[in-house]
Amino acid sequence: MTAPQQPKPIGRTDRVSDVLARDESLVGVFVRHARHFEKLRSPTMRRVMARLITVEQAARTAGVDVDDLLRDLNRALGVPTDAPAPAPAETSSDAPSAGTHPAGRPTIELDLRDDMREGREPFSRIMTAVAALDESRVLRLRTIFEPVPLFEVLARRGFHHESRRDAPEDWSAWFWRTTSEPAAGASEATPERESPAAVKAEEREQVLDVRGLEPPQPMLRTLAALETLPDGHVLVQINSRVPQFLFPVLAERGYACDVDESQAGRIIVRIQRRVHG
Repeated sequence: MTAPQQPKPIGRTDRVSDVLARDESLVGVFVRHARHFEKLRSPTMRRVMARLITVEQAARTAGVDVDDLLRDLNRALGVPTDAPAPAPAETSSDAPSAGTHPAGRPTIELDLRDDMREGREPFSRIMTAVAALDESRVLRLRTIFEPVPLFEVLARRGFHHESRRDAPEDWSAWFWRTTSEPAAGASEATPERESPAAVKAEEREQVLDVRGLEPPQPMLRTLAALETLPDGHVLVQINSRVPQFLFPVLAERGYACDVDESQAGRIIVRIQRRVHG
């Protein structure tokens, strides 16, 4: 008789949404570490926070020790505390940069706090503001938690950042460019269009390969690519798994998609604007 298989340990890079999907009662573990996590009890808040942020990023936003949080989460799941945890992901060469935002530049302010409290996905508003940002201006976001997942996304586009906690559920994050050249390893506009991972397969198709990327990068890159997708074109996402959390976001934004699971280890998602009438 074979011994029962031990549950897979929760790791630093696991999404909070995936952790809670394993056992919803784990919300209580998060809350015991910081009252900041009370918002995870709200289904609308989970739509914004839990599916975009990793356990490590969540610990950082709440100011708690990630190792202590992981130990208690795994213990609550019945994973032995001496079980080997998944190794932290390696730091990429294009890691986000932080600094002090330049004084004297005109500032564009975008307050997302109400949207986030009500569960409205703010990424589209953010990317619209970013698209209009030149070297002479600074973007200031007001959010209810530190927008850690956004730092790397915008660093790839040549932006530096600074963040500050002003009060409970009140964060300021500034983004600015310091040069006309994009950050090292990034392309001038949308990296996916210029790289081998995103080239035109056909005249009216744009291919985006997100295999191997850690969440929430696949969703963020897909939404960013859709922001600049020409009318009538199709975004073809190549994924290693079915992007379940992406589908409701696409539906809310008026996109239709087809999923092809016929190839082992290769999920093809074709996304295009829904045609009415």
